[in-house]
Amino acid sequence: MTKIISERMTAELGEEFVVFRIGMRINSLWKLHQWLPVFRAMPRMLDELDADSERGLLAWDLKPGFRVQEVVQYWRSFEDLREYALDGDAEHAPAMRWANELLDETDAVGIWHETYVISSGEYETVYENTPPIGLAKAGELRPATDQRRTAAGRLGVTKGGEIEADGVRSAAAERS
Repeated sequence: MTKIISERMTAELGEEFVVFRIGMRINSLWKLHQWLPVFRAMPRMLDELDADSERGLLAWDLKPGFRVQEVVQYWRSFEDLREYALDGDAEHAPAMRWANELLDETDAVGIWHETYVISSGEYETVYENTPPIGLAKAGELRPATDQRRTAAGRLGVTKGGEIEADGVRSAAAERS
């Protein structure tokens, strides 16, 4: 079991990074033979990427659902993501060629992805009573104190000491 961190924390990456959301949607549950191979392809890619940190994948989280399966990935750069996606010797390119042919033949399964290039200082995070998740797996965890105490402070909009809205519990303020 992953250790729960009870302290209020934030995660930071010093450089630009990429958030890549990729998933599949099962449109016809009974057409198992058409969507199961797509479902099985992602774990092979993640295993390959986990085994070679030089490729640039920093961390990932699986978001399982009933019809929609999603993996949120954190990449060092768009160039690293693109290089992996187009590498004919890696798991992705052959799987995509096969998946594109399948998607032309059936609507039993759909695939999708979204790519976000995030500049340094253009994001904020907070975690409390949770194991590292999301960007906390990819970045460096720091206590959410001082300027890092509030979302506006973490984004550099304020010095982190702004007054909370009426009725909003400020756990950090209560502990101060």
